[in-house]
Amino acid sequence: MDFQPVERAPGAFQQSLTAEEIGEVCRRAFGDTATPVSAIELGTGMYNSVYRVSLSGRDRPVILRVAPSQARQFRSERHLMRNEYASLPWLAVIAPLMPRVLAADWSHEVIARDWMVQTHLDGVPAPEHLGTYPRTAWPSFFRQMGAIARCVHGVRGPHFGPVGGPGYGTWSEAVIASLEEIAADLDGAGLDAADVRKVAAAAAHERAELDEVAEPRLLAGDLWTVNALMDPAATEPTITGVLDFDRTWFGDPAADWTIRMATAKQDERTAFWQPYGALDRSPAAVWRARVYEARHVGAIRLERHRLAEADAVRESYGAMAEVLAGLT
Repeated sequence: MDFQPVERAPGAFQQSLTAEEIGEVCRRAFGDTATPVSAIELGTGMYNSVYRVSLSGRDRPVILRVAPSQARQFRSERHLMRNEYASLPWLAVIAPLMPRVLAADWSHEVIARDWMVQTHLDGVPAPEHLGTYPRTAWPSFFRQMGAIARCVHGVRGPHFGPVGGPGYGTWSEAVIASLEEIAADLDGAGLDAADVRKVAAAAAHERAELDEVAEPRLLAGDLWTVNALMDPAATEPTITGVLDFDRTWFGDPAADWTIRMATAKQDERTAFWQPYGALDRSPAAVWRARVYEARHVGAIRLERHRLAEADAVRESYGAMAEVLAGLT
């Protein structure tokens, strides 16, 4: 087998499988005669390990995604792959854009990690291809992104919180629990979590503002350019696929990462709002948006720590201080 892993430091968060382990996974997924011809690790993801695997007797490659070992997972990121799997029936509204799951295994009988095999989607990652078009064409891309987000946010859920659980009866419970989990993870990483706890306390004090959100809607969790594929031959930017829905939630659509990115700059991305519709700008909604930003900053701090980006971790404290100033 042509095996091409990404070379990483021994202590890196992402750890490659061996060629033998990939062979075992393929036999579990496709039977004892399944023989991988090649396995190329794709270094584009920052959480799961991802491989493009070609198998004898199959015309198209498949994508193997492997979760970190449970010992390496933060509490606030526990079982993200299982959460994505539980999300698939709720994401049926955009199913034509998504890969199909061919096999999934949480048993740890083959390897001591969760893994999932998906169909391989054609297309070029948007961060690589969008820039090949003139900027005057970029609004088309963001209008498509807005339409996709609108479809996802239109789905009503049965509870608040991660799609795969735990579920909460109110939005304030879900938000506060998430902030407390992030704070606990920061403690475990040896980082100061006092500012995140202040946000959690502010959210608890003003929980009525959060509980104005009475209907849980589906949140994509991580949908933006980095998780979109494009048609390389199209005359204008065309989204052909969307990936990585392991951070899905039920809650306030304004809390979605997609909304954060759409509001981050006043540039071509303003076209996002044409199909999506206007955001609620009431005082309560603006206050909630600050809480959501604090949650994003806390999660980013954890990610930057995981990636050993010490400067970015330090910068997160200034960003959080600005958010806190608007909450208290």
